[in-house]
Amino acid sequence: MALGQVGLGRARTGGGKIRLLPLIAATYFMVSGGPYGLEDIIGMAGYGRALLLLLVIPVVWSLPTSLMVGELAAAMPVEGGYYCWVRRALGRFWGFQEAWLSLAASVFDMAIYPVIFVLYLGRIEPAWTAGYRGTMWALAVVVLCMVWNLRGARAVGEGSVGMFCLLLSPFVVLTAVGLWKGLVAGHGLGVAGSGTLRAPSTGADFAGAISVALWNYMGWDNASTVAQEVEEPQKNYPRAMLAATGLVALTYVLPLAAVALAGIPADRFSTGAWADAARELAGPWLALCVVLGGTINGFGMFNALMMSYTRVPYALAEEGMLPKVVARKNAWDVPWVSVVLCSVGWALALRLSFERLISIDLVLYGGSLMLEFVALVVLRVKEPELARPFKVPGGFWGAVGVGVAPVGLIAFALWAARGERVAGLPALGFAAIVAAAGPVVYLAARMTRRGRPAATPSVMR
Repeated sequence: MALGQVGLGRARTGGGKIRLLPLIAATYFMVSGGPYGLEDIIGMAGYGRALLLLLVIPVVWSLPTSLMVGELAAAMPVEGGYYCWVRRALGRFWGFQEAWLSLAASVFDMAIYPVIFVLYLGRIEPAWTAGYRGTMWALAVVVLCMVWNLRGARAVGEGSVGMFCLLLSPFVVLTAVGLWKGLVAGHGLGVAGSGTLRAPSTGADFAGAISVALWNYMGWDNASTVAQEVEEPQKNYPRAMLAATGLVALTYVLPLAAVALAGIPADRFSTGAWADAARELAGPWLALCVVLGGTINGFGMFNALMMSYTRVPYALAEEGMLPKVVARKNAWDVPWVSVVLCSVGWALALRLSFERLISIDLVLYGGSLMLEFVALVVLRVKEPELARPFKVPGGFWGAVGVGVAPVGLIAFALWAARGERVAGLPALGFAAIVAAAGPVVYLAARMTRRGRPAATPSVMR
C-alpha cells in the first residue's frame, strides 16, 4: 500500500516522535482535561445518577469509539487521521465533509478554552482579568500554544504529561480528604443521612446531564491526526485509546464519589464549584490549587487540540483541496502555515458571543463520528486484506455493532437539545446550516483546484 505524500514515507526526524505515555496524556487533554465540567452533571442529576452516567458512558460511548479509532489508526497511521480514513473508504467528497465538520466544530470549541483559562485566573485576582486584560490573557494563551506547537508534536505530548500531573494533584488531595471524611471520620452520608445521592430538588435535568456527560467523553479520534508523528503507531494507538478511556473514567468518578461521601449537597454544584468543595473539605489553600488547575485545564486542552486540528488543513493541502502553502513544514516537522492560520482564526473568534453549546458540538462532532464508523465497516468489506495490527473483535458484525450505541446516544442528544436556540435559530437548525455548507465549500474547492497538478493520493492504493 502506497501511502504517498501524507504517509509514513515523508516522516522526518525533526523534534522526534510521540511515545506512548505522552500520547496517552495528549489524548487525555483532547478528551477531558480533568474533572472540570462535571459540576453541571452533578447539579442536573444528583450524585447517584451522575455516578451511574460516568460509569456507563465510557462503556457504551468511549470504549466503542476507542476500539474504532484503534483499528483505523493502526491500519492507516497517516497524517490527517480521520479525514484520511473516510476519504479512503467513501471517496473525496465524504472525506472533505469529515474535515469540514471537524474544523467547523473547532470554531465553537476552541475559542472557549482560553476563556476558561481567563475565568479561573480571574478567581485568583479579579483585577488581573478585568476589562481588556481578559482578552489579552486569552490572546496570550493562543500565541503561547502556537509557539509550543511549532516546536513539534513530541514537545506537546511531553508537556501534556507535566500538565496532567499538575492538573490532577489537587484532585488527588480532594479525593483523599473526601473519602477519609466520608468513610473514616463519619462526616458524610453515614451521619447526615440527608439523601445526598438523590436528584437535586431544583434544576434537575437528566437528559441535559446525559448530553454534558457525552460532551465530557468525546474527542477520542482527535489524536489520530498526528499518526505520522507517533512512535510505533500500529501498537501505541490501541494502547493509548484504551488506557486513556480508563484514565478519564477514573479521574471523573473518584472525585465525584469523594465529595458525595463527604456529604456536600448536589444542589451546590454548578460550573466552578470544585473550588468551593475544595475549600469546604481542606481549606483555602486547596481551593487555590483547584483554581490554578482550572487554568491548566484551559491551556492544556487548547494546546493538545491545536496539535490535532491543525493537521487536517495540512492533509487537505497535500490532497490539493487547499493551497500547497498550507502543507509547508518547519524543521520540527510541523505544518507551520496551518498552525498559524488556525491560530489566527481561533483568536478572531475569542470576542464572539459563542457559548459552549453542547448541542452544536454534538451535531457536528456526531456527524463526523458517524462517518468514521461507516468507514470502519466499508473498509472491512472494501479492503479485507488491509493489514490491521489491531481489530475490533467480532469480525464484520463486530465492526457493525460497535457503532450502534454511539449512534443511538448521538440521536438521543439531538432529541434532548431540540429546544435550545442560538442566534435566534434552533440550535440544531443552526448546526445543520453549518454542516450543509460543507458541500458548497467542497464544490468551491474543486473549482479552485482545477488546473492544478493532481496531488498524489495519500490514502488510496
